[in-house]
Amino acid sequence: MSSLNSFKAAAVQAPPVFLDARQTAHKAASLIREAAGHGARLVAFPEVFIPGYPYWNWITDPVTGSAWFERLVHAAVLVPGPEIAIVCNAARETGTHVVMGVNERSPLSLGVLYNTLVFIGPDGRILGKHRKLVPTWAEKLTWTGGDGASLRVYETDLGRLGGLACGENTNTLARFALLAQGELIHVASYIALPVAPPDYNMAEAIRLRAAAHSFEGKLFTIVSCSTVSEEIITAMTQIRPDARALLSRSSSAFSGVIGPDGRQVGDCLIDEEGIVYA
Repeated sequence: MSSLNSFKAAAVQAPPVFLDARQTAHKAASLIREAAGHGARLVAFPEVFIPGYPYWNWITDPVTGSAWFERLVHAAVLVPGPEIAIVCNAARETGTHVVMGVNERSPLSLGVLYNTLVFIGPDGRILGKHRKLVPTWAEKLTWTGGDGASLRVYETDLGRLGGLACGENTNTLARFALLAQGELIHVASYIALPVAPPDYNMAEAIRLRAAAHSFEGKLFTIVSCSTVSEEIITAMTQIRPDARALLSRSSSAFSGVIGPDGRQVGDCLIDEEGIVYA
């Protein structure tokens, strides 16, 4: 039976180098080294950190957005592949476990993308990957759905590790599939979504979802959420002039660690870029 050992976890809250997979992978490697230098043995990254989230789906029509989808297809990565190898090498060099969100392209079907979480061991080996089961609302314009075969928990020397992407953390049966395998450490990867309704506190919603899973499963949840960079905002204003107002709203990102009693462990980050530890 798996046990839970004491360790330091790091949740990254940062933007990618937008639509540049190789540079984002190098940024991730740098963040892994920084986190490991502070004693972290598990580093969690946001949803589709490599090479970024398709915000255009939420602010324009599918025809206009299709050119940006094509850019994302060209920037997406194979798993395994050269970009994820950069991340794996950093995990091996530092002896850390890493959970990384990527836009994964299919080696078999042109134009098929998956929203994928990649689980990497401290030896740099890919333990496995999970493809988001049901892309959320406008995300269906970008990603193909995954399937239940990837709902797995991985035995590690830290404890049984699993994870879900963004809206999946409200999917009762997906969560149950992980809990039924004895999950002890859950990574919940998110993106900042400031295009939510103005009266909706996304940061609080993310924290609440993590608390629910932690309390129900009596486990630790490490939440990692992206931020919206000036680079992303500038790119999206090419599509829609008022994109800055839509993408700059506060209380859109939360990263931190939630304990088995549903309470926050240590500090958190809201909207600001950085790494939070617990």
